[in-house]
Amino acid sequence: MSSTARVLCLSLLALLAAAPTATAAGGWTVAPAGGGRPTFYAEGEPGTTLQDTVSVTNPTTRPVTVRLRATGVPVTFADTGVRVPARTRADVPFTVNVPATATPGDRTATIVARDTSGREATVRLQLRVRGPELSALTVEHVTVHGDRIAYELVNRGTTPLTPTLAVHATGVLGTHLDRAPRTLPVRLPPGARLKLTEPWPGRPTLDAVDLRLTVTAAGGAHDTADTSTRFVPWGAVAGTGGAAMAGGALLLVRRQRRRRDDEVAEEPRTEAELTGAVM
Repeated sequence: MSSTARVLCLSLLALLAAAPTATAAGGWTVAPAGGGRPTFYAEGEPGTTLQDTVSVTNPTTRPVTVRLRATGVPVTFADTGVRVPARTRADVPFTVNVPATATPGDRTATIVARDTSGREATVRLQLRVRGPELSALTVEHVTVHGDRIAYELVNRGTTPLTPTLAVHATGVLGTHLDRAPRTLPVRLPPGARLKLTEPWPGRPTLDAVDLRLTVTAAGGAHDTADTSTRFVPWGAVAGTGGAAMAGGALLLVRRQRRRRDDEVAEEPRTEAELTGAVM
């Protein structure tokens, strides 16, 4: 072998010896203990404490120190600061504390490990809270502002809801709105309150109107809310005479409505109120 070839061969061997192995290049990892699980899974009732173990594996030739934390659910680690020697695995027990006030359903959390250089590794934790599922919601604070109907939806149950809304408005001069139920583009978590508005283009300029909003959702959730409003075209009238005419027109509408209400009141009727269960 020539001297040039010998130098090239020695240089190649030196480069191969200095190059890190594939395992070391991957760095340390974090995963559920025991192997075979890509994520953590925990299930329990409100107020319970669940246990599991997270493994920090260090296949490199140097020790590593990581700090552990969790997001999404209350987690307590046996040790939040862990020093893992080279080519060693450290198993750290932890507990998941399910709040006593937690509502049934699924929650996603994350266990995060971070070393002193700022490198992070994560593993997902899926928590299922057991308990009775209740579907209930209310529609509240219905008002009319200009050409929009404002209202609030409240999830009174224990399951997320995607509600539907129907709108009906009737005045002395006829029906002004009769919108069939449609699914709203919102998802309402348990206990959440959401303020929404519904457009009302072409609303009446003169009438006394009864407005009803009806909301429903999966699982039998149902509620209605009523309000009354008066429409008078004050901006279209001018002077005392115009205002008097508008006032007289409104008075006539009110009288017609009162007469209609009195006629309806003479007929016997039975009303039933649907209430949601209380946990």
